[in-house]
Amino acid sequence: MARSSADNATPARPAGKSLKPLRRFLPLLQGYRIQIGLAFVALIVAALATLSVPLAVRRVIDHGFSPGGDIFIDRYFAVMLAVVAVLALASAARFYLVTWLGERIVADTRDLLFRHLLDLSPSFFEANRSGEIVSRLTADTTQIKSAFSTSASIALRNLAMLIGAAVMMVVTSPKLSGLVLLAIPLIVLPLIFFGRKVRALSRDAQDTLAHSAAYAQERLLAVSAVQSFVQENAAVRAFREATATAFDAAAKRSWARAFLTGSIIFLSLGSVTAVLWYGAREVITGTMTAGSLSQFVLYAVLAASSLGELSQVWGEIQLAAGAAERIAELLDERPAIAAPASPVPLPSTARGEVAFDKVSFHYPTRPDGPALEELSFQVPAGETVALVGPSGAGKSTVFALLQRFYDPQAGKVLLDGVDVRLADPRQVRSRIAVVPQETVIFSGSVLDNIRFGRPDASLDEVRKAARAAHIDEFAESLPRGYDTQVGERGITLSGGQRQRIAIGRAILRNAPILLLDEATSALDAQSEALIQQALAELTQNRTTLVIAHRLATVRSAGRILVLDEGRLVAQGKHGELTQSNPLYSRLAELQFSAQSA
Repeated sequence: MARSSADNATPARPAGKSLKPLRRFLPLLQGYRIQIGLAFVALIVAALATLSVPLAVRRVIDHGFSPGGDIFIDRYFAVMLAVVAVLALASAARFYLVTWLGERIVADTRDLLFRHLLDLSPSFFEANRSGEIVSRLTADTTQIKSAFSTSASIALRNLAMLIGAAVMMVVTSPKLSGLVLLAIPLIVLPLIFFGRKVRALSRDAQDTLAHSAAYAQERLLAVSAVQSFVQENAAVRAFREATATAFDAAAKRSWARAFLTGSIIFLSLGSVTAVLWYGAREVITGTMTAGSLSQFVLYAVLAASSLGELSQVWGEIQLAAGAAERIAELLDERPAIAAPASPVPLPSTARGEVAFDKVSFHYPTRPDGPALEELSFQVPAGETVALVGPSGAGKSTVFALLQRFYDPQAGKVLLDGVDVRLADPRQVRSRIAVVPQETVIFSGSVLDNIRFGRPDASLDEVRKAARAAHIDEFAESLPRGYDTQVGERGITLSGGQRQRIAIGRAILRNAPILLLDEATSALDAQSEALIQQALAELTQNRTTLVIAHRLATVRSAGRILVLDEGRLVAQGKHGELTQSNPLYSRLAELQFSAQSA
């Protein structure tokens, strides 16, 4: 199911041939046995109340119009009014309970799926569009609601009505019931054939809808870029094409469902009409009473209408099965990175020692392009080491492997002497604080975003970290101070303000290992000086790895590692490297000459 984010075509998917995907979610019902039991009782009561009406009609017709029948009619209609009241109450209870169950299952499914998505490795998200994933998390989970609520309730009610009406038809007139049985194959065969077609078309409709949603999300998240390049019209045309494709798929699905429903209604009610004609002749010949024929016809109508309802519900369940199949695909995805069955614990006292031992690695989406080749280095506890080199040298890959977002194809990444592949990834990452080059800001307040570094931190700890990162300089001037909402992705903040929040998170996290990926790249000269001072305090007594494209920021590093094409080509201090390493000397000359110019 994975595909490249650059691929705009929706791949063909095999259509499901059963309702098996829906069984995947049945265990979610186990915690709600009481509600299911009450809903079932309400359903049976409602069905019995409905099935009792034809009996009353027969007795009224056969006995109510004879002399003295007015008292009989009054009594039966009083009973029927009580039956109607029971039917109304039972139907209301059933509707509430099954609707509650459906909403509960959808909420539980979304929780389960979101938890699973958070456990998947970055390689999965490299190969799949986030918009389609969100569509499965929202639209598809909503679609399966009907399978466990409204559709399931209607299906069970009509199945009970169909069985009850069929039994009463046989009791009333075995001969007429035999004629009805002859029509059942004509009704069931279209139900099976077109049901499969509806399921396949439903899957296509969900896929095309997810594709259009993914396109819209990408463009809306980058709306400033769309507007800067004056691409509004092009984006509208592309989205219109995507929605048109989704509409065509939905229209085909609707046509199939409409044809299925119409066929079932015609065949079922046509059969009832034919049987009614035959029964009328039986009444004329005196072999059957008018009341019995009326009772039989009412049961036949109930059976036929129940069968018609089942055909419509079957279409809804087919939709839900297609959605469930798409959700199951995500749930079946296994994380490329997972904790071992018996993880090796990291030392209880974190030292912060880092080592790469002959590490070779290529990204899953780029198997022919090695990102690292036999890279080896050691960083003792408390040392500050800078990683420099041209773009694509492997600097960011070092950070990704250290956090175990990926595993190397060869070699070992060691944290405090433990191979990170043998440890629990959560424990590894808990000992690392990161200040990325592209800061991720979540919708919420400034305070919420700082506290993301350590959610259990007290307000005083958060404010102390904010002051150390010089966040207070801009936060206190905002309309609501630290409680000011920053908008989606922190759109109301400047790049420098977002980066200071990232530094505040790292300070609050207080981890033994600190990873700085060009942590001051978005700051002006004055802010950079303040942050450098904060970082100098932050890096004390911590193992710090710094990725720096601006060499002026790493002159004071204890050691500089020069990477080129995934290999370590030199290491030392700034002054040594400018004399001994041509690559570093060239990078320094280009940067410092550009600055002086």
